[in-house]
Amino acid sequence: MSSTTPTDVAALPVAPRRPLLELVRRRPEVITFVLLVAICVAVAIANPAFLQPSSLIDIGRASVVMGLFALGVFIILAAGGIDVSFTAIAAFTMYSLTLLVKNHFPDAPMALIVLAAILGGAGLGVVNGLLVHYLRVPSLIVTIGTQYLFRGILLAFIGTVWIMSLPPQMGAFGRMPLLQFDAADGRTITLPFYFLVLPIAALITWWMLNRTLMGRAIFAVGGNASVAERLGYNLRTIHIFLFAYAGGLAGLAGIIHTCANRQANPFDLVGSEINVIAAVVLGGARITGGTGSVLGTLLGVLLVVVVNSVLVMVGIPSTWQRVVVGGFILLAAAFFVFSQKKT
Repeated sequence: MSSTTPTDVAALPVAPRRPLLELVRRRPEVITFVLLVAICVAVAIANPAFLQPSSLIDIGRASVVMGLFALGVFIILAAGGIDVSFTAIAAFTMYSLTLLVKNHFPDAPMALIVLAAILGGAGLGVVNGLLVHYLRVPSLIVTIGTQYLFRGILLAFIGTVWIMSLPPQMGAFGRMPLLQFDAADGRTITLPFYFLVLPIAALITWWMLNRTLMGRAIFAVGGNASVAERLGYNLRTIHIFLFAYAGGLAGLAGIIHTCANRQANPFDLVGSEINVIAAVVLGGARITGGTGSVLGTLLGVLLVVVVNSVLVMVGIPSTWQRVVVGGFILLAAAFFVFSQKKT
């Protein structure tokens, strides 16, 4: 039987410290931030118009709906699940609620309409949570089914006609300015008031994940659901909360989308699921769960929105958007795996 002396221990090789790789392992959103800065610098050099306030405000405006979707997708990914029904929830909520207000409650205050959108989306999210828990099948399968279910009910029983004339309070909310100024070319540039919804939702989500027992439970379930259940976490409660929270954010995103575009189209938002999930993954969240951050999710959203917005500005056809985003996902994934192995 061999023994190791202090001299032998001192002689053992010590793995070299790699502070950069360790930082990336702990904070994968660093890669997203570096990519975002590199793209912005490259585009600003190729086309200085990118740095004009109007371009930056357009990016901020385009980030709101995707950001709300991404926050909901992120908390479900953090718990080891995945949701693809959020656009169907948003479309169902925004169209049916707009139709209800227009035909029956034309004087409803905007605050009540927003609250109804959140509660309506959360109610559809509860359906997802209950199905995931009791069917004991992956949430991807459940939400693919409910995506078709919600959208089918909307188109078959509620309506397929575009609502081009919104109730006045909804149109006014979409036009309400948070910041407004005149550009050099005479145009009036407006940052809408509804932009504030995204940072508020992000702060609430950060607080919930980092300062509450539910937040610890979400990451515990994402790490290992069986162990979390043995530790006393109620998986039914967690599943219902997760999908209700994501559904509420989707309902909120839907009504903001309607007010911003000043029309309610039941066919809107179809196909944007991949962009949203890509943003969350680029922000450092793993499909396997247990990791990620709100900051990383917002950086991922900005990265995707910037890519989708600026390719045309530098002369690259818009058809290359998915190619570029897919390349970034593969690049980030390869770097994450590399950093894990090295550390």
